[in-house]
Amino acid sequence: MTYAVHINIMPLKELLDPQGKAVMSGLSNLGLKGVEDVRIGKRITLQVEAGSAEEAKKIAEEASQKLLANQVMEYFEIMVAPAA
Repeated sequence: MTYAVHINIMPLKELLDPQGKAVMSGLSNLGLKGVEDVRIGKRITLQVEAGSAEEAKKIAEEASQKLLANQVMEYFEIMVAPAA
């Protein structure tokens, strides 16, 4: 079965996010108030052929650990759904 695996990669909360700070400044300059923090990350979607959702998640975890995320500076979250 084919699964759509979504991987959200974000900077660690302890680290500064210069892109987020730049966007925060831009929002303020546009007069948009009420935004208290901005964090910029990335979302990766994989189409994975696997026998189960758990197997698809394991494949995505391995890909994230070995290639997609820099675990010194980033953390990742994985969501698995049947492909449409």
